[in-house]
Order: sequence, then structure tokens, then C-alpha cells
Amino acid sequence: MTLDEKLAQLVGWWVDQGADNVAPMQGEMATSGDYEEATRHGLGHLTRVYGTRPVDPVERASWLWREQRRLRDETRLGIPALVHEECLTGLAAWQAATFPTPLAWGASFDPELVERMAELIGGSMRELGVHQGLAPVLDVIRDPRWGRVDECIAEDPYVVGTIGTAYVRGLQAAGVHATLKHFVGYSASVAGRNHAPAQIGPRFVEDVLLPPFEMAVLDGGVRSVMNSYAEIDGVPVAGTPEYLTELLRRRWGFDGVVVSDYFSVAFLQVMHAVAGDRGEAAALALEAGIDVELPTGDAYLEPLAERVRSGLVDGALVDRAVLRVLAQKEDLGLLDETFETPPPSVFDLDSAEHRVVARRLADESVVVLTNDGVLPLLGPGVGAGAAAGPAAVAVLGPNGDSAEALMGCYSFVNHVLAHHPGVPLGIELPTVAEALRHELPDAEVTIAAGCDVEGDDRSRIVAAVETARGADVAIVVVGDRAGLFGRGTVGEGNDVESLELPGVQRELVEAVVATGTPVVMVVLSGRPYAIGWAISGAGAPAAVVQAFFPGEEGGAAVAGILSGSVEPSGHLPVSLPRSAGAQPFSYLHPVLGGPSEVTSADSTPVLPFGHGLTYTTWSRSDLAVGSAGGVGSAGEVAAGGSFTASVRVANTGDRPGIDLVQLYARDVIGSVTRPVAQLLGYARVTLAPGEEARVEFTVPTSRLAFTDRHGRRVVEPGDVELWVGPSCDTRETEARLLLTGDVHPVSLDDPRLVAVEVAPLG
Repeated sequence: MTLDEKLAQLVGWWVDQGADNVAPMQGEMATSGDYEEATRHGLGHLTRVYGTRPVDPVERASWLWREQRRLRDETRLGIPALVHEECLTGLAAWQAATFPTPLAWGASFDPELVERMAELIGGSMRELGVHQGLAPVLDVIRDPRWGRVDECIAEDPYVVGTIGTAYVRGLQAAGVHATLKHFVGYSASVAGRNHAPAQIGPRFVEDVLLPPFEMAVLDGGVRSVMNSYAEIDGVPVAGTPEYLTELLRRRWGFDGVVVSDYFSVAFLQVMHAVAGDRGEAAALALEAGIDVELPTGDAYLEPLAERVRSGLVDGALVDRAVLRVLAQKEDLGLLDETFETPPPSVFDLDSAEHRVVARRLADESVVVLTNDGVLPLLGPGVGAGAAAGPAAVAVLGPNGDSAEALMGCYSFVNHVLAHHPGVPLGIELPTVAEALRHELPDAEVTIAAGCDVEGDDRSRIVAAVETARGADVAIVVVGDRAGLFGRGTVGEGNDVESLELPGVQRELVEAVVATGTPVVMVVLSGRPYAIGWAISGAGAPAAVVQAFFPGEEGGAAVAGILSGSVEPSGHLPVSLPRSAGAQPFSYLHPVLGGPSEVTSADSTPVLPFGHGLTYTTWSRSDLAVGSAGGVGSAGEVAAGGSFTASVRVANTGDRPGIDLVQLYARDVIGSVTRPVAQLLGYARVTLAPGEEARVEFTVPTSRLAFTDRHGRRVVEPGDVELWVGPSCDTRETEARLLLTGDVHPVSLDDPRLVAVEVAPLG
């Protein structure tokens, strides 16, 4: 291969680069140039051929097939391009299914269902000729002010790791390579600002931020990783081998391809100022371990070629990256693909199975935060006609009859179609109001927005209040509108300084509550808001329901939860914040991270991680600790071994339900400070009224590992408190464990996953 042919394999070309602003600084940075000239020596990637503007899938698939044939037949080497797309909430393409946002995956606590969703997404991608998906996001949530929280799964690394790894398995089972984002440190930015420095220490990186990526690499076998835009302690990730080579490849053994986040190679010059020009930026990134520059060849084409030819960059670094890219293409079957058969003339990217999985995941992700008995609507607690449900329902709020309000930042609807008013959505997207009409056919459903998501226009609140006065129950649907870079209230580039509901939505809710009509506040959002005023107190609504952008079937899911045709089972994957001033906060804080008598500031969240109500009641009792595999005494296990923790769970109510069984631990004394609570394992358990089950967790003590003062990841002997409860801060049943023996150094051979068995009783 000539140098030009090698470098052509290390860059992307953006087919519709000038269409819309869907990447940071896209207008300033996108420089793909003339397509024919850019592909003269071949091409590494085609960038977002479906996901930049609304294109007919059949027409674009046909174009892509012809283009791949041209690359095969008319370039000297005949190597096809690898096609990548965004796929965080489903394939980001017109007419493709849109699933709940990742924060909703976390709220479901259901890795198996997320894996099935990802397999369906991957199937659609492969059918269209797409080979690589830019998902999942494994950033651990640190600050809800950050706009990209809705792209993240949870504030707990184990939840992020287990669910994110399930997504990887599903996508790759369909023949599409997953890409881990954003490696590493992105979510720990100062003040929750996008593209801000991360002032964090190595122990925090090791113990909080890295475990999900480690799990996806070692247990999920992921084939691609994308660098973070972050700079950690002054060093940009894109330009240091410490993370992308030393840790990722040499320590973990990753042998796939590292792609740059869009424009991040050039950002080494224009944003981080650690490179004097594009050629120097390319040299830094290539040496650090970035194999492919996306979305275009701003730095890896002419600027890098000049430095290689002048001897300033070792050509062996180019060869290293090219070999990785060719190995990936071989693994995907591209090197042997003849493109003899044209693509189908019909695609069903939103099939019945897509919608079934989208609905089930949406159902499982809706979280009932409070309920004084008004829910479910088809049951006791609403007016004189309680048995039959309400006769008149007012659906109020700016998100009550909005399809866009159901979708996350990286959904095609909000990511791309927002730039194309008048273009049909391409998929069925029933709103909450429409779904309630279907769910409550005997009720009169009246709609009034009351206000917009943003802005200070209060002129319509009075009309909404009057609508509420004539109803048996008022469903006030508030929250976010996802978008990009200032177009919306949450999403990439939409960071906030306040965690109050945007605009005058709180005033609307309080005005409706003041009517005396029972009020259910539904929050459709991409971040948790500081809604303590709605959780308790004299002016609080009768019930509060949280739905994190639940996708195309989200309106039906919310309506089903409200009516009672669906049993609620979602739980908070992130603490419900007290205020913006209490951030960043994590339930994984040490003693000094919580409230105390030596500060007047209170960081305690309004509702804790793991909280979520159902329509039945539960008993969790008889937590017992044993040795795994018959080794050691009951309640004792050697550091480095495994133990069992079993608990009796009973449905003590009169409705069927799903309990999220949560096993927590506290390492009482450590050589470094330890969290006051840490989730060890979790399990969804479905029980009928009166049914009981014993849930047994088999826990490797590596779940209690941490980085010691010498930078070693270890399990230390000592006392451990264990408990099971409805959230991280309630100890319903407790036990103690003693870790014995010597300090155990943790290696990659130590297990990372907790096994769960559920056995019915009686």
C-alpha cells in the first residue's frame, strides 16, 4: 500500500456534511472536500449516510450499494468502506424504530431486555449496509446539570457496566460492531459543562469511571472504542497513550479499533492547544492510539502525510493503525464482500417486534415516585366513579400532547428532523394524551398545554386551570425537550445552571394543584430535576411519575402505568437531586460526602438511588450470608473468594407486581475511604399476591475491590455490612460478612459479575 492508500483507510468521509448541525463545531470543522478526489485511494469510513438528513432508506441503500461496488471495482486495492451510524436510541435514520433513551434502560434494571433491543437495532443496521454503531455510552453520571445525562445509563458503575455490556452483546450478535463512548472522563466535567476539563484523581478514574468500560471489553468483547473529548488533570485523552494504549490495549488486551470522537483530533489544536497545527495534532492522536479519524480527514490526510514524509512521524504508527482497520473490515466480511446482490426494495425498520420490545422497555422504565392512592386510575381513589375510573381527565402541560417530548437527544426525531419542519416523523408516535384516550375509552379527555417547555409565557395557565376544575383528575405532563447545542433544554451542549423545571412549568403544576382536583405530575425528561416541592408538602401533587424519554411507545407506557393495566417496576438509576448547588452528588459518597453538623449545606437527595414504587406492597426479610462453593464458614469468606447472600421476598399486597431486589454493602473500614453504600447486585422478581421467593446472589468479593494508596486494585479483609431494601438508604433486612486472610490483589481473571437465582417458596 502507498502512504496515500494507507491514510485513506484511517479517515471518514461525511456524505451530507453540510446538511445539519449534528456535531460540535460541525460548521467550522467539516472539511471532507470533493468526494471523488477523497476516495481516489479508497476510504476507511462513510460517515452517517442515513443519519444526517431524512433520506429514503431504499434509495440510500441503493446508492450505498453502488458506491461500495465502485470502491471495490475502481480503486486499486478494491477495499469497501465501513459505514457507521448513531444508534443510541435505535438506528438514527428516518423511519427507523426509536427506543427509550439509555437513562430509561437504567431505570428498567433489565440487561436481558436491553440486549434484545440492541439485537433488533443491529439487525436493521446490517440490513441497510451499516457496519458499526456509535453506542453505547458508558459514562457514569456525576452531575445532572450535564446535558448528556439522558445518553447515560446510571450513576452506579455496575449498573452501567451490566446494562452497557448487554447492549454490546446484542448489537454485535447482529453483526454490527459496537463502539464504547466516551473513553474516559467525559461525564466528570467541571460544573456539568460539556467539553469542560475533568479535575479528577486516578483513584476516582479507576474505581468509578473505568469499571463499565472494563466489563464491556473483557466480558462483552466490544470491537470498537471512541475517545472522550475530556482533558483529565490537564491532559487531553485524545492525545495521551496512557488510556488509549497502555490501559485499553496492554492492560485489558483490547485488540479492536479506536475511533476519534468527531473532530477530536483537530480539537487537540483548536480547543486544547496542545498541538500547533493539524499535523502535530495527528501525530499526538496516532501515537496515543487513535486509529481512525472521524468524521473526516482533517488531520490524518495531508497534514499527517506531510509529517510522515518528512520523517517527523514514524510510518510504523500508520501501519499499526491500518492493520487494525483492515482486521476490522475482515472481521465484518467486507474484504470478501462482492456486492453482487442489490439491497431489497422494501425495509421494515419499525416492525411489530421492534414495537413490542420498545413498549416493554418503556413499561419497565417508568418510575412511580410518589402516590397517595390516586393511582392506578382504574381503581380506588378517584372521585365517586372510582371503580370504573375517572369520567373526565384533563391532560395538561407542554408535554402532554407532544410526540417530540417522548424522544431523547440522539433520536432521529429530535437530532435531525428538528432541522426539517414539515417532514413526517416516519414512525407512529402516539402522545400521552392520545394513549390515554385509548387507555380510558369511557373517559372524556381534554387537553390544554398551559405553557411551553421553555419561556416565561404564563398567558395559558388560566385556561389550563379551568380545564382542571372540570375534571376528575388532572394529568400534568412536564419536563424537557431534547435537542442539540442550545436547541432544547437537555441533550448534547444543553447544560444548565439550575435544576428547576424549565420555564414556568412549576407554576403551572402549582396552579393546577390549587384547584383541589387530584393531580398526577408526569415528568418526561432527560435528566432528574430538583422537584422536592412536588414530592412532599402541602402543595404537592397526589402522585408523581418519572419517565426518562421513553421512546416511540412511551406514551402508551405512561398511560398504561397511570391506568393500572401495566404494573410499575421502574426504579431511579440516579438520585433525585435536592438542588443544583448540591451537585455533583453520588450515592457512592464516603462519610464526608454526606450531610453533617459541620456544614449548613445539605447534599441529601430528595429521593435516593434505587427508589421506585409499585401498586402492591413487599416484604424483604431473612437476609443470610453463606460461603460460595462450600468454602469457609457462614458469614466468612477469604478476600478474593465469593459468598452467597440470600433474601426472602414476598408480595404482601393484593396486586401482582415486580420487585427490584437490591443488595447493598458497606466496607466498614478501609485503607482509603469507602462509600457509605454500594450496590452489589440486583434482580427483577415477579410475584403474584401472596407469593414468596428466595433470591440468592453469588457475589465475588472483587465487587468490593478498590484502588489502594499504592495504586493497586485490591480486596481488603475486614467487616462488611450487607442489606436489602427498596433503595440504597433503607436497610429492610441486614447481615454482616467478614472478609478474612490477606489483602487480595485483583487481576483480570477475577470475576466481575454477580450471579442471581430466584426460587419460588411454598
